[in-house]
Amino acid sequence: MVETTLTKTTPAQASAEPTRQVPLFQPRFDITENENELTLYGDLPGVQQDELDIRYENEQLHISGKVAARNQELQVLHQEYGIGDFQRTFTIGESIEADAINAEVHNGVLIVHLPKAEAAKPKRITVKAI
Repeated sequence: MVETTLTKTTPAQASAEPTRQVPLFQPRFDITENENELTLYGDLPGVQQDELDIRYENEQLHISGKVAARNQELQVLHQEYGIGDFQRTFTIGESIEADAINAEVHNGVLIVHLPKAEAAKPKRITVKAI
């Protein structure tokens, strides 16, 4: 199993960073793994492809962007989803093929594929009977 750690803990509710003029939200992500890649699934309702910035450097995957305000003309009675700038950083403990990383957005879900380098893939050892 790959050990993938977050650089910040994720509270049950997304919280805003108190040192900025505008809130900075932390979207939630699921991380899956198979023998060929790590895959991240992030809930980013309302995000547009051109509002995303994804970078991989020094075993760190940085995902940031913004979601435009919605329902501004309506009176909001209750709000649980934060709108604005967001950022999330993951420390990846695997050897990743950085040039082969790709991402896509489907119905508000960001999917990031991190293909493993050949050296990081599991190897099957053949046992011989003597």
